[in-house]
Amino acid sequence: MRLQHQLTQYLPFLRWGRNVTRETMRADAIAGLTGAALVVPQGVAFATIAGMPPEYGLYTSMVPAIIAALFGSSWHLVSGPTTAASVIMFASLSGMAAPGSEQYVTLAITLAFMVGVLQLIMGVVRLGVLVNFISHSVVIGFTAGAAFLIAAKQAEDFFGIHIPDGAALLTMIEYIGINWEQLKPLVMLVGAITLLTAIIAQRRFGGMSMIIALGVGSIAAALFNWLFTPEVSGIEMIGALPQQLPPLSLPDFSPETLRQLSPLALTMTLFALTEAVSIARSISIRSGQALDGNQEFIGQGLSNIFGSFFSSYVATGSFNRSGANYDAGARTPMASVFAGLMLVVIVLLVAPLTSYLPKAAVAGLLFLVAWRLINFIQIHKILRADRHEAVILGVVFFGTVFFSIEFAILAGVILSLIIFLRKTSRPRLSPRVPDPNSGSRKFIYGQFLPECPQLKILRLDDSLYFGSVAHVGELLRRYREHYPHQKNLLLLTKGISQVDVAGAELLVNEARERRKMGGDLFMYRLRESAAQVFERGGYQDEVGEANLFETKGDAIAGIFERLDPSICASCEARIFLECREVAGPQAAAESPDADAKTADSESTPGTEPAPAS
Repeated sequence: MRLQHQLTQYLPFLRWGRNVTRETMRADAIAGLTGAALVVPQGVAFATIAGMPPEYGLYTSMVPAIIAALFGSSWHLVSGPTTAASVIMFASLSGMAAPGSEQYVTLAITLAFMVGVLQLIMGVVRLGVLVNFISHSVVIGFTAGAAFLIAAKQAEDFFGIHIPDGAALLTMIEYIGINWEQLKPLVMLVGAITLLTAIIAQRRFGGMSMIIALGVGSIAAALFNWLFTPEVSGIEMIGALPQQLPPLSLPDFSPETLRQLSPLALTMTLFALTEAVSIARSISIRSGQALDGNQEFIGQGLSNIFGSFFSSYVATGSFNRSGANYDAGARTPMASVFAGLMLVVIVLLVAPLTSYLPKAAVAGLLFLVAWRLINFIQIHKILRADRHEAVILGVVFFGTVFFSIEFAILAGVILSLIIFLRKTSRPRLSPRVPDPNSGSRKFIYGQFLPECPQLKILRLDDSLYFGSVAHVGELLRRYREHYPHQKNLLLLTKGISQVDVAGAELLVNEARERRKMGGDLFMYRLRESAAQVFERGGYQDEVGEANLFETKGDAIAGIFERLDPSICASCEARIFLECREVAGPQAAAESPDADAKTADSESTPGTEPAPAS
């Protein structure tokens, strides 16, 4: 049984393979055929974005899709070339080699191998948590910036004008404006016809709209070339794709190449995993399937490792094809396996037909892809909801457009961490008092309510760690200086998520300072993780085990015994039940129903009966 469990853990297809039936095979075959037909125009388009020969987009949709389906955890995620991965690769590799060249292809294949190895290692050692450091704002900002890069990359084919290689976005816009007389109207018309057809067809035909649009664009290009000749129209074709299976390939393992690609490989790994896991999660919400993030990392890693030996560049989860796969009725990962195998057959049959596919049509289609990449709704929400997230969004967007994608993503991640650390380094420390209007007298925010003249009650929220001790220490010092008569402090620690050694040292120091004043430090409901730090480090003895309380009633009763009774006798606040036991000016006015100890929880009254007074 143990061996079987281990096999199904590392070979997930043994687990879901038990659910494969004749009915699921039929449904998966239909979904696979739909996916294979959909990936033909997308694969060509994405390879063009990536600076690769068009056929490599189809190669990347074959072997990686099959391996990811067999070894991943999602039943509906489809792996292959994507817009984001293609943009990142082109923006980075184009500075190392000429796009489309043999050296460029070798670098792309080597990059896929390196990314696969890193993904596999992260999955095996269960480091999936790292992708959480790429925040939602980083992804939205990068995607919007990538849309501009996609459109800029396709401007030359859409307008039929030669643009100098390596020109920046603003330089390209300026160049087109200066040389507008070189624009070719018929080329632009083919691109526009393809673009409009895709928009119209999307409403009725969904995922098949790209194939329909390319067909209409190809017919328009053929008509213009027949009427005006290719020399006059300026319309260029992609050319026929090789009518063959993915050729075997070998990554470049030279130390110089590995060193050169290492920073890009790390960036691609994090982003590709974020994209794949995010898509898998979004589909699982609809399907109800439970996911294993680390197993998904392993599947993605193996898909890129195997793919690099079959002429594939970096593959990751595709939202379009995964969504279409689920909507087409896929029941198991066999749908992705069928899609990869059927694509092989389609390539062998229709590869020559791409000689009739105009570059302007693909460019027009990619203009639409770029536009749809910009999530205007999410951008609007981020800009309105949180100025910090808005700054992250802006940094990543402009960094992507004007600098480099690796820089933009890295800057976004670092900025996100800085903002996160800044927030966690300033925990909230707020006063609390028993609620005078509640029978349970639960603790509430008490800035404007009567307080005990001898006891300050404070609630500390968030983590008390080395990054926050300076802020919390300064707040505690101010409370000691501004309220010297409140010599005792009851710290409500239920909201402290964690305490490290620096935090424990701060609390011990606060206890010492309170004792110098003639009072003491008390803590209520210290979490188990924090209590372990106190116990193992000996801090519990320094604070005093008698000063640590598990229930609110015990805390108030225990502290009340240590208060100065002479001050209690003249006190008019009388906010605790125990105050009624001391004769004073308002003792007779106290309600017999007042109860400071019936609720151990600050938010749920009546969870613990009050002890006898």
